[in-house]
Amino acid sequence: MNFSPSKNHSTSRPAIEFDQLVRTFGKTVAVNKVSFKVYPGEVFGFIGPNGAGKTTSMKILSTLDTPDSGSAKVDGFCSVNDPERVRRRLGYMPDGFGAYSNVTCEEYLDFFARSYGLRGKDRISSLRNVMGFTQLDQIAQKPITGLSKGMKQRLCLGRALIHNPKVLVLDEPAAGLDPRARIELREMITALADDGKSLLISSHILTELAEMCDRVAIIEQGGLLAVGSVEEILSGEQHQTTEIGSVDVSTEAGQLVMQVVRDGAAVKLWLEEKLAAPVRLSGNNLQFAFAGSLEEQSVLLRELIENGFAVISFANKQRSLEDAFLHVTKGRVQ
Repeated sequence: MNFSPSKNHSTSRPAIEFDQLVRTFGKTVAVNKVSFKVYPGEVFGFIGPNGAGKTTSMKILSTLDTPDSGSAKVDGFCSVNDPERVRRRLGYMPDGFGAYSNVTCEEYLDFFARSYGLRGKDRISSLRNVMGFTQLDQIAQKPITGLSKGMKQRLCLGRALIHNPKVLVLDEPAAGLDPRARIELREMITALADDGKSLLISSHILTELAEMCDRVAIIEQGGLLAVGSVEEILSGEQHQTTEIGSVDVSTEAGQLVMQVVRDGAAVKLWLEEKLAAPVRLSGNNLQFAFAGSLEEQSVLLRELIENGFAVISFANKQRSLEDAFLHVTKGRVQ
């Protein structure tokens, strides 16, 4: 999509910057000294349970709310002091938007193009680019009220893109989408990042974020718990101290998973006697904690085979973003 010339992704100036952001509602601290940066061409995931402070932070960045203290900046401009400059540079896709009776997809996008001051050839070109990119050109004359959930999400994304912003804020963009629609959305997000745009995305579908995000931040009860690449979060290399305490993001003891052809109960008993530790059994699949080295793992596997157990798979359990999320967060609510 030809929104703009290719950009230099290595620029040191952040496209998004939260600096000690605080927002309270009465006695509830919705956002508690949140600080992180997102750079051009980066897809940044914002992870947290309901009520963690994600949407509030995004609304402040998008000039829809104001903080008690701290700042939120887009391309160096403060969302409080320079809201008009921020709005020119930012596209916001909320987790839901109202439908309009007797309005077609093209009319809807055209309205927002005009609202952003696009006129003449610029407006026509922007409409053509956005509708082509989101594949809404195939249903341009279809009423909004007749759209599927996936098409409505595409329309909402198109609205956020219509003025060619540098920054996109997407609040739960994949919520309620079927698998194909999620894959297509992920492909569009990747294309936008390749075009140099910065994307801040909140989602509860953590597998989606793990696949498409360069970095993620985990937030709970308003406080930031960890920031880093998906690999850093999974390996426990990040450690973030917040007002709600010091949180260790390190992994738990390594887990081994294995499968045998038969006699799963007998293997479980042998392992528990050998390791003096509990073993989880499901059918002929076993999982247990093992803190030994790779050499010690190979010795254990050899001993299993020598004892007549028919092992058909034996490996370290791969830690997922869901595992890291559950380990870092504590289930606290506001």
